[in-house]
Amino acid sequence: MSSRSWWRRTLKVLHEIAAIGVGGGLAACLVIGATAQIAAPAEFAAARQAIAAIARYVLVPSLALVLVTGLLAIAATRAFHDAGWAWLKALLGLSVFEATLVTVGASTRQAELAAAGADPSLLASLLHSERNTLWLLLTLAAVNVVLAVWRPRLVPKVR
Repeated sequence: MSSRSWWRRTLKVLHEIAAIGVGGGLAACLVIGATAQIAAPAEFAAARQAIAAIARYVLVPSLALVLVTGLLAIAATRAFHDAGWAWLKALLGLSVFEATLVTVGASTRQAELAAAGADPSLLASLLHSERNTLWLLLTLAAVNVVLAVWRPRLVPKVR
């Protein structure tokens, strides 16, 4: 096996493992958010801290690794240079990364609001918005997997 082939395979494996971390991290945040009790401020704050920890130690590093390995794979594989699906995956990956950072910041703010004794209806509204965002991010992550498997031709062939 050539060293170039070894690097491509290594990038692919790292990319796939990191993608599993992204999906798992998003799913864990959804479960914690769904089971958090807004009426119990201490429990709600603890749930927010758990989401922040998952984001800090699993979700954000996994997303960063997905982005880096994906971009390196595009650079290392000549066939990906003109593949529209590969560039769409890169664009979606950057969007998911940015939206995840915003969502993590909002989760930290919710923990602060809960600790300060904010109105439960405000917290419920924020939690509902966060849940919708997490579902959207999980859907975009799944779309990225579908693009990688299906590899549709998004750019017409040049003759």
